[in-house]
Amino acid sequence: MVLKNLVSRTKSIFGAATPTDEDGPAVKVTRETLFPSVDPEVDGEECKRDCEGCPVEYPKNWDIDEDSEMWGNVGKYEVHAIVATGKTDWKRDVEDESGSVMQALGKAKLEPKSLMISASNMSPPEEYYTAKEQSKPQPTTVLLLPSFTIVEGVTPAHTPALIQNFILPSPKTTTPLPQSASDTTGPVIPDTPDTPPAIGDIATAMTTLNILPSIIPDAEIAHSLRSKECPHSYVVLLCSHKRRDARCGISAPLLAREFERHLRPLGLHRDLSDTRPGGVGLYFINHVGGHRYAANVLVYRKEDGMGLWLGRVAPKHVEGIVKWTILQGKVVHTEMIRGGFYRKEGKVSW
Repeated sequence: MVLKNLVSRTKSIFGAATPTDEDGPAVKVTRETLFPSVDPEVDGEECKRDCEGCPVEYPKNWDIDEDSEMWGNVGKYEVHAIVATGKTDWKRDVEDESGSVMQALGKAKLEPKSLMISASNMSPPEEYYTAKEQSKPQPTTVLLLPSFTIVEGVTPAHTPALIQNFILPSPKTTTPLPQSASDTTGPVIPDTPDTPPAIGDIATAMTTLNILPSIIPDAEIAHSLRSKECPHSYVVLLCSHKRRDARCGISAPLLAREFERHLRPLGLHRDLSDTRPGGVGLYFINHVGGHRYAANVLVYRKEDGMGLWLGRVAPKHVEGIVKWTILQGKVVHTEMIRGGFYRKEGKVSW
């Protein structure tokens, strides 16, 4: 049964089979129908108002594309893997970061539309830095979305186990939310029988599916990763990739300051070192496409499976994003939506 489940899940993420009931086909929709939006008649006239007198502003010479259509330019992806690097800027292509987990995941040759790989400023463990001093592989942390699963101790050598044990069985952007709220808690882990399947059996199944041997995990490494549920209720990602576009390097710190200004009084600001349940994890990530629409902001909500991509975000918009989008799951300005997914209602923009 476990081997059968592995085969089924592997086929699903690699696009080798039609969708199942578990990872069923989502409904493609319009910008106006993808997510709930604020309604002045229900939420009050102030719901559409941006922050007046916002203390944070972009430079006077701020210049972005204000005219091109943003809707529909987010490519399909099923799992978003966010790798802790402790940095806010990276090489132009993060998969060129030598010896990194991003590079190893990129070389795994997963179906391009399955996995989105991001480097982030999330803080790696202390071992990450000591290993670098000793010229050893650097173990870091990977956050998987939309499952809100944290996997610890990941080195490039661990990426086959990361893929097999966590990415393949992970809920996808098109996976319906569990009917019971209690089913949404806890890290996402593969089926664990009393007697785990032999690595050779798994390798045979993956080889049968024409999956590259490079992502078949070593038996010892496969059982060495640690996972837990991400304590955050929400994750907000800001593109800070200055080497791809200077505007992202300028906008991300300014937006972060404004997000913190609104989140801290509510007791909601978090990072990975803060294990209190709930709150908003606020992180910088590398290029997500569409830098001409800076600032680009991604909002993930655990409770309803929202994955919202916004473009042309300015500091004046942050108050509404916190009050309405993060805390209530409603979009203030639908014209700023680039795309995304909504697992609660089985909707995607691609």
